[in-house]
Formats: sequence, C-alpha cells, structure tokens
Amino acid sequence: MISHEAVSKDVPLAPMTTYKVGGPADWYAEPKDLEELRAILAEVPVDLPVTAIGRGSNLVVSDDGVRGLVIRLGVGFAAIDATRPEVVAGGGTPLPVLARTATAAGRGGLEFYVGIPGSVGGAVRMNAGGHGSSTREVLDHALVLDVRTRSLDRRTPDELELSYRHSNLTDDDLVVQATFATTSVDPEEGEQLLREITRWRKEHQPGGTLNAGSVFKNPESDAAGAIIDRLGLKGHAIGPVSVSTLHANFMVATRDATATDIARFVADIRDRVESATGVRLEPEIRFLGDFDGAI
Repeated sequence: MISHEAVSKDVPLAPMTTYKVGGPADWYAEPKDLEELRAILAEVPVDLPVTAIGRGSNLVVSDDGVRGLVIRLGVGFAAIDATRPEVVAGGGTPLPVLARTATAAGRGGLEFYVGIPGSVGGAVRMNAGGHGSSTREVLDHALVLDVRTRSLDRRTPDELELSYRHSNLTDDDLVVQATFATTSVDPEEGEQLLREITRWRKEHQPGGTLNAGSVFKNPESDAAGAIIDRLGLKGHAIGPVSVSTLHANFMVATRDATATDIARFVADIRDRVESATGVRLEPEIRFLGDFDGAI
C-alpha cells in the first residue's frame, strides 16, 4: 500500500516503548529528514491512519498492534543548535540530551528536561514539565507539520494553547522542531543542577523497572500519587502489574505482562480512586490501538 523504500511492514513496536509490550505497526517509517518525511506522507492513502510516536516513555501499545502507518522521527530530527540564546532542537531529540547539551554550552533554563525521558516533540504535545518548570515557560515556538497536507506551521505557546499536560495538537500534527528561549548559565553551576535533578529522580522514582512514568494527570489542588497513596494502594498488584512502592503514580509491570494487563490495572486504580473520593483521574500515558474497552 505504501511503496516508499523507507517504509517497512509489520514492525514490532514493543521494543520502542518503556513497558516493552504491544503488537506491531501495519506500516512503519523512521524518516531521516523533513524531505523524506514529506515524501513518505505523499504516498499515504487518504483513508490510512497516520500515528506519530516518540521515545515510547509514556506509551502503551495494544497487544493487537497499530493500524495504518506509524512514524518515529529519525536521526536528522535529533539535531541541536545551542550556539545562541535561542536553542533549536529537532522533534526527535531526547529531552535529557537537550538538557545536557544546552547546559554544556552555557544555556540555562532547560535543565529540568534531564529528568524527563521523552522527546522534544512529545514535550511540546504534552507541555511536559517537572521541578517547577514546564515547556510553555521555555518554548519560543514549534514547527508543526500537518501529516495530511504536508504543510509546515510555526506556532507559539499561546497558539498551541499549552496548559497542564495539554496542547491543541491533533493526531494530524507532528512537531518536527522546537526553539527554546534560554538564559546564560555557568556550565558548572548548570551541571550541578542536572546532578541534583537526576539524584532526586533516582531517590523518588522507580528506576530499573518497566514503567511509563506518571500514569495519571494531577487533579486540581492535589497530586494523583498522593491520592493513590492515601488509599493504601502502594504495592497493590493484580497479576503482573503493581503500584510502585516508591511512587504511587507509577505502575510497574513484570516482563510477562501484556498491554491489556496494564490497561486493566490502570482502569482498576482509576475506578478505585473514583469510588473512594469521587475524583476521576485522567491518564497521562497514551494508550495506542484497540484495547477492547479495557481502559
């Protein structure tokens, strides 16, 4: 159906996610640059779904896989220019790499990204944040490609309507580049901040496990993890999935877990919280594909 040489068929997606679960993509491409990306999209039938994924750090792929074309930005979209106050990074750039590169170049303000295992494109889409900062506060503008028209659009944080873990980007929007406003920083001082953030993450989050980071968005005036913890659910398990004993908003899976196991467990925690408190938690992680009502 798609004849471009950079497109492959029936590609496993599980290795591209931090949970390591899920089935294959019907079609898959990792375009090396904008020209190749546009060329691939030009061959996509109008009725074929197109889905963009990043580094898979907040993604659960259905056991049945994903219909249509899945795109993951390739090496050409991971370039960083930190030679000026406006740091430019490709949409596929890992956030920790962006933080370290900018800091080493004496550009400050992006240090919080060192603790977020996502990509620049994902950070813009979800207004990623942590340690008192968010993407909205540091983003100057993003370049967004419409996967249907292949047109490129420049959007500011206001135009993206960035708010807590939200943007107005649709499934047809793909962030290919972002420009960040930074401040001057002494690289040694910046490196110290990077170490502090990294150390905090190791102490407070379950590293070395299969998880996708914070599962639920924080409701207004409370923290999802705190609510789950107050209900005594730390360590609660159903089969191969459990609530982390270190951070209650992290759901940890064993290697024999399936995507359906994870979806059902997340739904169970959501329902337990709603039954006990009246608060319905909204997932922050993305469930991609058909879960047959499990979530």
